[in-house]
Amino acid sequence: MNPTAPIQTVGVLVNAAKPAALALLPVLAKETREAGLPLVPCHREEAHTAGITCLERDDFARAIDALITLGGDGTLLQAVSLVRKEGLPILGVNLGRLGFLTGATTAELGEGIRALVEGRYQTSVRTMLDARLYTREGLERGRARALNDMVVGWGQSTRIVTLDVAVNDEPVTSYRCDGIIVSTPTGSTGHSLSAGGPIIHPASASLVLNVVCPHTLSARPLVVPDSVRIAITVAQTGKRLLLSVDGQDADSLTDGDRLVIEKAPLAFHLVHLPGYRYFGVLREKLQWSGSSA
Repeated sequence: MNPTAPIQTVGVLVNAAKPAALALLPVLAKETREAGLPLVPCHREEAHTAGITCLERDDFARAIDALITLGGDGTLLQAVSLVRKEGLPILGVNLGRLGFLTGATTAELGEGIRALVEGRYQTSVRTMLDARLYTREGLERGRARALNDMVVGWGQSTRIVTLDVAVNDEPVTSYRCDGIIVSTPTGSTGHSLSAGGPIIHPASASLVLNVVCPHTLSARPLVVPDSVRIAITVAQTGKRLLLSVDGQDADSLTDGDRLVIEKAPLAFHLVHLPGYRYFGVLREKLQWSGSSA
């Protein structure tokens, strides 16, 4: 779907833990109704609040032509599992604190609906990650998808672990560390940045491997093409390691387990209203400023 393709049905995903998000839902229902667009909620609680019909999750993902999230960046990240077709425009309305990914404020909700209807919006195409988790015996036991990052590490104690990393089956090295972050350009301003990683422009065709607390001074973040296959094998650990996907605990790994990460076949299409500037967002959210001299 291109940015000017007609939108017939709008889906909504709400952070039900935020009273302000639930309170905004009837407003959204009114705006979409006035624009002549059916509004379909993802969860039954949202449907009850807005007095509209709910679909099952799989039917919901197939029925919508655009998606609006009410919450913050975390709510928008939950939409990753709802992307079932290429080009689905997703507009995040920010009721959170940071709002790196969300494209509109609550005051801009009506303008966001009109921009969707009239095709007056920008889309930023973002790479997603697909991962498969294998046992020591080579049996697949789990899958995951992420927009920001996947993190292997931490767990039940503070003891360090040994992780073997390979790119396209070529060994990179073995890291004795607390963990490893594999980040998309979108996620480069998240956990990876906090761990000393670079900021990667969203349009860059690259991924970042960033080691958390490596027990060597020579380890540095590694930027690789997003066409590669990254394999992380747990070589030695005295604990179960957490697999965090977009900030949520998704699974665990132990000795011999292997995580294989590749670029997902579908992209995530973030909607921005007219006037959006990427570096303006960085200046605002990271509080960049010029020299004080």
